Amino acid sequence: MQHDAHAFWLREPGSGEIRAVTLPDPAPGDVLVRTLRSGISRGSETLVFRGGVPPDQYAAMRAPFQEGDFPGPVKYGYLSVGAVEEGPVELRGRTVFCLYPHQTAYVVPAGAVAVVPEDVPPARAVLAGTVETAVNALWDAGPLLGDRVAVVGAGMVGCCVARLVSRFP
Repeated sequence: MQHDAHAFWLREPGSGEIRAVTLPDPAPGDVLVRTLRSGISRGSETLVFRGGVPPDQYAAMRAPFQEGDFPGPVKYGYLSVGAVEEGPVELRGRTVFCLYPHQTAYVVPAGAVAVVPEDVPPARAVLAGTVETAVNALWDAGPLLGDRVAVVGAGMVGCCVARLVSRFP
């Protein structure tokens, strides 16, 4: 059964377009996800859209499931929440989070998705990538028991870091 989708591609810095996509049939162990919400990162995605990713950072900025290369054309993004339409029975019908670019549906390995708790709405679940970034920042910083931590910036990531570190003894 053929599945079609639409994806946002950055054609060149400052100019994007919606492209039609024909999805592959899910292989055993894959899931077909229909997107419910797709979040835009104000920091990294703005940098990508403006063509501001420095060439020496192309590999570090590469997103999972990204297609194309910087500065463009590139299909970029990593905050997606959707419903599993096909795949392992335990995932069918479940709401999941995936680090996938902006696209209306996609096929990925089942291990690439995380089940969203039933009491978390998709609009909130799309922020899971932001919390992951905050956790990574704390792992990189390595605060120790009794350390004082200053968080500079009160955007989404800064607020998540502050919330996480506020629970640190």
